[in-house]
Amino acid sequence: MKRTATIAIAIGIVLGISHLPAFAGEHTASVLAAARDPGDIGPPRGAPIEETLVAPPNVPPAIHRDYPARVVVRLETKEIVKEIADGVRYNFWTFNGTVPGPMIRVREGDTVELHLRNDPNSHMAHNIDLHAVMGPGGGAAVSVTPPGHESVFDFKAMRAGLYIYHCATPPVPMHIANGMYGMILVEPQQGLPKADREYYVVQGDFYTTDGYHAPGLQSFDMKKLLLEQPTYVLFNGREGALTGADALTSKVGDSVRLFVGDGGPNLVSSFHVIGQIFDNVNVEGGTLVNHNVQTTLIPAGGAAMVEMRTLVPGTFLLVDHSITRTFMQGALGQLVVKGAAAPDIYKKVSGGPVSSVAVMPEPAAMPVENAAMAEGKRVFGQICAACHQADGTGLPGAFPPLAMSDFLNADPKRAISFVLHGLSGKITVNSTGYESEMPAFASQLNDDEIAHVLTYVLNNFNNKGGTITPAEVKAVRAAGANGR
Repeated sequence: MKRTATIAIAIGIVLGISHLPAFAGEHTASVLAAARDPGDIGPPRGAPIEETLVAPPNVPPAIHRDYPARVVVRLETKEIVKEIADGVRYNFWTFNGTVPGPMIRVREGDTVELHLRNDPNSHMAHNIDLHAVMGPGGGAAVSVTPPGHESVFDFKAMRAGLYIYHCATPPVPMHIANGMYGMILVEPQQGLPKADREYYVVQGDFYTTDGYHAPGLQSFDMKKLLLEQPTYVLFNGREGALTGADALTSKVGDSVRLFVGDGGPNLVSSFHVIGQIFDNVNVEGGTLVNHNVQTTLIPAGGAAMVEMRTLVPGTFLLVDHSITRTFMQGALGQLVVKGAAAPDIYKKVSGGPVSSVAVMPEPAAMPVENAAMAEGKRVFGQICAACHQADGTGLPGAFPPLAMSDFLNADPKRAISFVLHGLSGKITVNSTGYESEMPAFASQLNDDEIAHVLTYVLNNFNNKGGTITPAEVKAVRAAGANGR
C-alpha cells in the first residue's frame, strides 16, 4: 500500500498535480499551458482555424500563413480491435482510431485549442502529453478524460520542431505500448522548404502474450513490457503498414521529407533507408541540421525530420538498423520510386542475376488454392523473402536459392529441421557452395506455419511439388535439433 501511494505521488509530480481529478461530468477548464515568451510575435489573428487531420502516413498540408493564429485541434481516444499482422488481432488504444494518431501541424507562435474527447465505449480514462507544450505534464495535468467526456485546454506553440505526443494516464507505459502516440510539427515562422512528397512514420514496440505471428486475438503482456522484450517492432502500428499496396511512393528526382518518430515505450530506433543517404536531418526533431547521414538515432519519445532526393527507380526499404527488429519483428517499410533509369548513378555491370535485399516484389506464385497455401505465402513474404528473395533466387555468395533447388527437391523433409533449428556450415545448391548462418525459427513459427511455408515453396519457383504436414513438423520438433 505504501509503495502504491509513493507511485501515485510520483505520477502526480510528473503531471504537475497533487491528486488525480474526480471524473465529473463537466469539461476540464480551458487553461494556458505555456507562458508567453518575451519574444512573443503577437496575439492570434483572424477567426480560429480548424486543423485538418488525416490518417498516417499522410500529413496535413504545409502552412503558408505569415502570422500566428488560434488553431483548433480535435482528437478522440478510441479503444479498437484490429490487425497488428496478417491473421493477428490486437486491442489498440488510439488517438482518432489510428496508430500513430494523426499528425498535428501548426506554426510557431500559434495558440492551439486542443479538444480531447474519450469515446463512450472506452474502458479507460485517457489524457494527452504533447512534448511541444511548455507546461505541467505537457497538457496531461489538465486533460485526464473519462469515457464519454471531453477536456479542452490551450497552449502556445513556442518552439519550432517535431515533437511526440502520447497518453500519460497511469499506467503510462501500458497506454503508450497499446498505441497511444503521435506527433505534432511546429513549423518555424518562415515555414519549411517545399518538398515534393511528405510522409509520417512512427515506430513503436508492442508486447503480446503469445509469440510473433501467433494467430487470433492477442492480449497485452505486462511481463514482456517490464522486461523490454517486445513481440513486434512496427512502423505505423501494423506489420506491412508501409509495404505492398500501402508503400510510400515517389518519382525519380523528387525531394522526399519523412517526419519520423519513435513512440516507444522502450526501444530506441536506428532509422535507415536502404539505398538512400539523407541530405538533411533535423537532429532530434529540433533546428540543428546534419547532412549526408546514413542512419539517424531516434530515442523513445523523440523524432527526426529527414530529407532525401530519390535519384534512381526501385524499391527502397525503411528499416530499424537494429536489424533483427526489421526482419524478425516487423519493422519494415517500402519507398517505391518510379521513373527512368539513371545508369550514370547506379547500374549493373556484370555478374549473376540481379538480386537485391532492397527489391522485394510480391512472390510470383501459382494460384492460391486453399487457406494453407495462403498462409505459406504470407510466412514466405514476411520471413523468408528477406534472405532468399521474393522470387526465390537467393543472393549470390550469401543466401542459396529456393527456386529450382536441387538441394531442397532431393529431400524436402530435411528442410523441416533447418527451419526449426537453423543451419550452420557449407551446403551445395545447384552446383554452387554456400556457407552462411540460417537462424532457428522454432520459437517464432508454429507447426502449421512451418508446414505451410515449406509446402508453398515446394509448389512454387519451379520446384517439384509435394506436401509437408504439421504432424511431420511436430515430430521433428519433438526429436530436437539432434534428431535430424
